Amino acid sequence: MEDTLSQVEIFPLIAGLSAVASVIYLSVADRPISKNMWLFPAVLSLLFLVFSLQAVITEGPLGFWPEHTRNLWGNQIWYDLLLGVSAAIAFIIPRARKVKMQVLPWTLLCLATGSIGLYAFISRLLYLEARRHSD
Repeated sequence: MEDTLSQVEIFPLIAGLSAVASVIYLSVADRPISKNMWLFPAVLSLLFLVFSLQAVITEGPLGFWPEHTRNLWGNQIWYDLLLGVSAAIAFIIPRARKVKMQVLPWTLLCLATGSIGLYAFISRLLYLEARRHSD
């Protein structure tokens, strides 16, 4: 019996710790957002896309669905993802409209890809806001 953690076990731990550290930092930092801050969500979107493509290739394009319908915890995770993405989109849309983004395509991308599209949407929004402020 092997005592080491696999990639499937250790990466979620690293992601969880990174998320906690990032959110705590953002909640206490007293600095303005950098004009290049848009790169951070762009990189996260790209990395998650690559990971998701690996999952699609390995597990199939609908491999997520059995996980969300297997039991109540799977349902809870599905509802949590839907609520989180929906809330984020609701908060992003007014800012996106201010910089003349077409929100429907970005919203559809978010609904189709979850966090991949959401982080791409946020990245584009931050890029346009930074460009607007530098003009």
